[in-house]
This record gives sequence, structure tokens and C-alpha cells, in this order.
Amino acid sequence: MTKISYEEKNNLYHDRKNGMSFPSIKSKYGINKSGVEYLVRLIDKHGFDILRTNENKPYSSNEKERILNRILIDNESILSVSIDEGLAAKGMLNNWLKKYRENGYNIVERKRGRPTMKNEFKPKKNETIEEENERSKKESIVKARVEEKVNVVSELRLIYPLMILLKVSGLAKSVYYYTLSKIDKDDKNKEIIDKIKEIFINNKERYGYRRITLELRNQGYNVNHKKVYRIMVKLSLKPLKRNKRKYSSYKGTIGKIADNLIERNFNAEKPNQKWYTDVTEFNLRGEKCYLSPILDGFNGEVISYNTSKSPNLEQISDMLNKAFDGKNLEGLIFHSDQGWQYQHQSYQQRLKNKGIKQSMSRKGNSMDNGMMENFFGLLKTEMFYDQEDKYKTLDELILAIDDYINYYNYDRIKIKLKGLSPVNYRLQSSN
Repeated sequence: MTKISYEEKNNLYHDRKNGMSFPSIKSKYGINKSGVEYLVRLIDKHGFDILRTNENKPYSSNEKERILNRILIDNESILSVSIDEGLAAKGMLNNWLKKYRENGYNIVERKRGRPTMKNEFKPKKNETIEEENERSKKESIVKARVEEKVNVVSELRLIYPLMILLKVSGLAKSVYYYTLSKIDKDDKNKEIIDKIKEIFINNKERYGYRRITLELRNQGYNVNHKKVYRIMVKLSLKPLKRNKRKYSSYKGTIGKIADNLIERNFNAEKPNQKWYTDVTEFNLRGEKCYLSPILDGFNGEVISYNTSKSPNLEQISDMLNKAFDGKNLEGLIFHSDQGWQYQHQSYQQRLKNKGIKQSMSRKGNSMDNGMMENFFGLLKTEMFYDQEDKYKTLDELILAIDDYINYYNYDRIKIKLKGLSPVNYRLQSSN
């Protein structure tokens, strides 16, 4: 954009709003159509004050990196980011991107020597775990995209000159050779790569890089989580995303008959100290089934469960029979919502007979039973949501629920359980 004063920009804006044509504006102010459109949109969004506040505004390396990541990581358009960030000129972000690529995807205020990728995404002092994870994520994504370009360039080198390919791809020569050397190192990690694939497939694409890292360590492989993440990005191994759909909980008539003894303090120090239950509904093309499990607050283990095609007291009774069998449960707190099943006299009496304290969520507070909420959300994400077509009948779905609960208890590792499954964690804790 041609350098013009604040007053001229003000006048230009009003001229355009009053219908002056682009050729007339260019003749009067020396600014082309795209520059005019950018200025108008900038003022529309931020007001005239932006013309003073962003004039000769300095941007730190951190600010530049944050803005550039909106393009490189979040795939936002250059124009929309430029306007949203209030950049003074349309071409600023393009210049930043060019310099960023030239310097090995590293923010460098002044070029000093050949650009390199060795210092990119440097950790900050006193960096939190969350900041480290976010930085590692961005680092891995950017590197993966650079690697894709490098792989394409390497294939085309047999046909076209390298320098032309580098210019077209936007890769610096030093970045190309540095990345190529890093890619070649993956050949030395073939065993790790094969093991990552195996774990990912065996767990039906449910594991992200954190769980895969823990499972690798369980199997005797001492590998950094950053390497696992980089390899998974490179191989496009994307775990199932948690579905935002709220699970269907079957409650019936709601009424309070017990106090909330848990008060969202879900964790337990030992097994059979705090239990949680609820009933969730599965709707398979109009046919319904209901799952009623009990979770232990100590390790999240499914103590017992019943799957039925109708919600009834027989389902709850069967679940309790399995859970109570041979156990001393004196003093146990058993928490549920205010569903009709848990108000029934027979249910209350069975708990009293075992010396169990009944606890209930407050009305309209689903997170008072958050442990069940999380479990149902996880279960349906990993074996039901967007996978309904796999099940031809309701009986097939019920068998799949059985298989998943067995997998969840014995095989599915949890980060907060030190990389162990619920059952293995309980067994290890008892030793």
C-alpha cells in the first residue's frame, strides 16, 4: 500500500463509502483496488483508531509466531488474519511468511548467516506442561508439512533442477537438506514405527500419541513422546475424536431421596470406597438398548453391568447381584443421579442391607455424576458414534458393548493410572 497520511486514509475511506470508483481512487491516492478494499475492511472492523495505533507498530518474535501459526497451523487465510490482527498493510503478513520460510521456519529479526532449523520452537523459561504440549504439537505439525514438501521435491529431483523445485515449494536449501537428513533417520526407527502402527491398529484407532508412548514404555521401548507424535503425524495416524454429542441418560421420573455425599470429589483412595452408576440409552436405527454399569472411583473399573432392551428394575437387580457377590461393602458410598430406579424402595433396601451409603446428584447437575458422564462419552465415541453402520442388529451392538467393556477394563491404558489398565492398576496397587 502506498504510504499516505492518516487524513488521506480517512478521506479515502469516506470517498469509497460514498461510491467513488477504484480507478478514481487510484488516480487520487495512488492505491490499487486490493489496497483500497483492505483499508476499508480494516477500518470497518477496528474503527479509525487502528490507523494510529498500528502505524509503525513493532511486533515481537512471539507475536509474529502466534500470528503466523494461525496461517500454518490453523489454516486461516492470510487476508482474514491480517484484518483480524489489525496489520497496517496487506503485504506485511506475506513478507513475514517469506522470511519465516527462508529462515527454516524460525522467527529471526535479522538474518545472521545461513538459516537453520536447529533452534526452531525453542522452549521458554519456566514453561508449563500445557505450554510444552502446545509447542510440541505446533512444532510437529509444521515439521510434518515441511517433510511433505521435502518428500515431493526429492521425488521430482530426477526430472527438474533442485533450485527450481526449492523456489516453487518455498523451501530454503538449508531447510531442504536439514529435513532430508531428519527423514532419513526414520529408517533407523523402523522397529518403533512398526510398533506404533501395531498399537494404533490393535486399539482400533483409539489411542493418541500420549497413550501410545505409555504403551511403548510398557513394552520396554524408551521413546520420547515428541518422536511418537512426529511419526504419527507423518503417517497420518489420527485417533478418534471425542464426540461432542451428549450421551442419552435414561432417568424416568426424577425425585430426590438422598443427599449428595460425593460433591464432585470422585476419586477414591482404595477399591470399593466410592461407586458410581447410571443408565445410558443406545438408539440403533430406532431400536433401543440400555446399559447400566457400576464404576469404581479408585481406578474407573467397571465392577459390573447389565445390558437390556428395556429399562427396568430387573436390569438394576442383576447389576447389583454381580457387584455385591462375595464383597464386604460396609461404608461404601454409592452415587447416582435422581433416576426412578434409584428411588425405588427395593434398590434403597438392598443398599441398606449391605451397609452402603446412598448418594444422589442434585437435580439438573449432570456433572455431579461426572465420572459416569465421562465414561459414557468415552464408550460411545470409541465404539458407537459414527460407527452405527457396523452393527446390523441390536444383538450385534450388545455384543460389541460387552467386548468394549472387557477391553476397557483389561487392555485400555489410562494416563492417570500410570499407563496401566484399570484392572492392572488395581492388581499392582494391591501388591
